[in-house]
Amino acid sequence: AVAAAEARFISSAKGKGLFATRNIRKGEIVFVERPVVSSQFLWNALYNYRACDHCLRALETAEENAQRLLGKSSLVLPHPEQCSIRKDLHQQCPRCQVTYCSAECRQAALEQYHQVLCLGPSRDDPTHPLNKLQEAWRNMHYPPETSSIMLMARMVATVKQAKDKEWWIKTFSQFCNKTANEEEEIVHKLLGDKFKGQLELLRLLFMEALYDEHLSRWFTPEGFRSLFALVGTNGQGIGTSSLSQWVHACDALELPMLQREELDAFIDQLYKDIEKESGEFLNCEGSGLYVLQSCCNHSCIPNAETSFPENNFLLHLTALEDIEAGEEICISYLDCCQRERSRHSRNKILRENYLFTCSCPKCLAQADDADVTSDEEEEGEGETDDAELEDEMTDV
Repeated sequence: AVAAAEARFISSAKGKGLFATRNIRKGEIVFVERPVVSSQFLWNALYNYRACDHCLRALETAEENAQRLLGKSSLVLPHPEQCSIRKDLHQQCPRCQVTYCSAECRQAALEQYHQVLCLGPSRDDPTHPLNKLQEAWRNMHYPPETSSIMLMARMVATVKQAKDKEWWIKTFSQFCNKTANEEEEIVHKLLGDKFKGQLELLRLLFMEALYDEHLSRWFTPEGFRSLFALVGTNGQGIGTSSLSQWVHACDALELPMLQREELDAFIDQLYKDIEKESGEFLNCEGSGLYVLQSCCNHSCIPNAETSFPENNFLLHLTALEDIEAGEEICISYLDCCQRERSRHSRNKILRENYLFTCSCPKCLAQADDADVTSDEEEEGEGETDDAELEDEMTDV
């Protein structure tokens, strides 16, 4: 099959974009992409959101997942046969006991980066350089999380283990690069006011844990900041959930009307109860670097969206409307509520989080609107935090 999309260079200001190579129908999957590297967020893992250490597939059964989020071990889910988790396939690294969803994932991790990062018997040793690095990161980056130092660690480990190091360095270098000033802004955004001076501490810990002469540039202050900015700019949130998989499977069941109504009411109530207990933190969450997806530019009226319907790191890009050959494929970096707000509000969020001003057709059409936010928006102003952005990024 011919690929439906390809990356093309647009301009030095805009960088690359993704364009349709043939006509694409609404609802069609444009591509399914696996990340070159990915990693679960550190707080997410610490709080027992159990995911495959390689592909982020949720490892709990839907029932265990619901019990934990609800804080109620007596909960029983109907239709347990609709849960897709196969515990009989799970495997652990024999040296450090991290868990994988399958032998394939364990092998893939071992071949790409895990030999370098395996902590062996030092898994719980707080003085191990990798544990020190993770602890420092967690202390700077509280939930809601948007990135992880371990994504950078896996990039280094991948190059260290690779026979063809240059190929990997080239792969990582094709992700969008920023100017030094923009990098400063991204680092500031990722670490916040309180911690921006701590980039140097992270760099020293990163060096202690992972230094490699082939990559000496990544360990210099400038190179480390660039790596940090690369991950901050291109990292795509990944969300997986065995509970949401179970819900989708239940939605597809052919049931008599009364049973259908009972099941729907049960699921609605379950989500309400979970929200009281766990808030918005429903998914196993992490981030990954995707070569094609990272070329997708933003539009406030996107013609495609990303999702993770396979309950792992495989990203599906799906067309939201018909797209003609040669047309640019755009996703939205904003969630549905944010997209409904004024042009001024949308661009405020985009500038703060992604360092650009949008010129999509919707923004151009509203260019003459007053640069003020409406009253009801003023009230909502404080709510546009990373959690909302992250929610959009990790929709499953």
